[in-house]
Amino acid sequence: MANKTATFGGGCFWCIEAVFKRLTGVEAAESGYMGGQVDNPTYRQVCGGDTGHVEVVRVTYDPAKIRYEDLLDVFFTVHDPTTLNRQGNDVGDQYRSVVFYETEEEREAAEKKIAELTAEKAFSESIVTAVEPASKFYVAEGYHQDYYDNNRTQPYCQFVISPKVAKFEKKFGEKMRA
Repeated sequence: MANKTATFGGGCFWCIEAVFKRLTGVEAAESGYMGGQVDNPTYRQVCGGDTGHVEVVRVTYDPAKIRYEDLLDVFFTVHDPTTLNRQGNDVGDQYRSVVFYETEEEREAAEKKIAELTAEKAFSESIVTAVEPASKFYVAEGYHQDYYDNNRTQPYCQFVISPKVAKFEKKFGEKMRA
């Protein structure tokens, strides 16, 4: 079975990338931009909020080793899907919570996961995660790739990303890469 891709926006892409690249069955996790109206956007343009893009992570995974539903479980665990256009101190629609689907099956799976979490009252507030068709993915600049692993001593990594990685490790330890 060929590898597949899934694209998620859940705040700063450094956080989401750091988690997904530790997951068994994930072959690659790339930071980038999706959903905007400017070709080849730069980080500065996206952060300015004028392009319509979202900071996303494109996950390439082996469906023989991990299911799309498992990726959704991780995604909804490591970010707050109840804050509109915000994750922590990152504010703007470029940080919104979104699942970009490539197939109808992915759309249905994402909507089902949101419905399940809502029915379970998994969060005290309503889930605002959008489910939208995937569009062109633009790879972020090189210094954004593997950001956490390359910059662990920076304060943002220690205070924002490390707790998300720890939360992931605690809940999904059995699914982590060896």
